[in-house]
Amino acid sequence: MIRPCIDADFEAIAAIINDGARAYRGAIPDDCLKQPYMPEPELRHELASGVKFHGYEERGELIGVMGIQNVADVTLIRHAYVRTACQRRGIGAALLAHLRAHAGQPVLIGTWKAAIWAIRFYEQHDFRLVPEDQKTRLLAKYWSISQRQIETSVVLAEVDEYKPGRRLDDAGSDHSDKLRTLPKAPEG
Repeated sequence: MIRPCIDADFEAIAAIINDGARAYRGAIPDDCLKQPYMPEPELRHELASGVKFHGYEERGELIGVMGIQNVADVTLIRHAYVRTACQRRGIGAALLAHLRAHAGQPVLIGTWKAAIWAIRFYEQHDFRLVPEDQKTRLLAKYWSISQRQIETSVVLAEVDEYKPGRRLDDAGSDHSDKLRTLPKAPEG
């Protein structure tokens, strides 16, 4: 069952994030990987900043969480983690579908550039990597992260909002103005 998380879920959310983030060891730069991956004060800051977690519950226990955050004219998917022992069972896909159904604006996802498994997961669910120059602008505009994290991250956008030959733009909040034509890459 998927449900919104409540205050009483705080410790479970932290435990799931820190357990799931073990996959990053050896994949992301050491200077970006702290222990625990998300300390409780940082999680409290994320919640205070508007990240709303939804959880996948099985037999009364949360086993997966994913956050959603509305920022200006987009919705961000944040902190998507499933307990290591419960991965590869469709829990992440179910949470992602649930949150996308509740997003009233274009959805963006940021993740580590070296987290190839995460990028592939999102690509299987109709997200595409945005070009490097747009990634940098989007991360700076919609996320509050360090320059180092910007350098080592990617952004994925929903296929419906980001099509080849088009680009997400910083201009305005009217979604029809958000996309501007880019020159198409040569085929061949």
